Amino acid sequence: MNEKLRPLKPALLRGWKRRCPNCGNGPMLKDYLKVRDECPVCGEELLHQRADDGPAWATILIAGHIMAPLMLAVFTAFRPEGWVMALGFTVVFLTLALFLLPRIKGMFVAFQWSRRMHGFGEEKEPQAAE
Repeated sequence: MNEKLRPLKPALLRGWKRRCPNCGNGPMLKDYLKVRDECPVCGEELLHQRADDGPAWATILIAGHIMAPLMLAVFTAFRPEGWVMALGFTVVFLTLALFLLPRIKGMFVAFQWSRRMHGFGEEKEPQAAE
């Protein structure tokens, strides 16, 4: 089975950059989170991806683990008013989440591609000439 797996690290890096996991040149996403059906550069089909709610879950998990100690440190050091902390950290959290979400989605798709999940490993059937 290992001979069928594609290299994971380059695929994840390309996914983080929101590039095609196969060639690394074509854009994986059109719009903010919509995955293209195929890479415009190499033609790799990307429509097999099944990221679903995974990227949103991972984004909240990562952003929350960054924000919690940061909030504690700011509160301990500066003792700001509650509304200042709420407003400030809401803006910081939203900015962080909006930055991470498409990158994490790209990594999810790249992981699925590298492990040949959900149809990414199927060979294309030759089309009969008419």
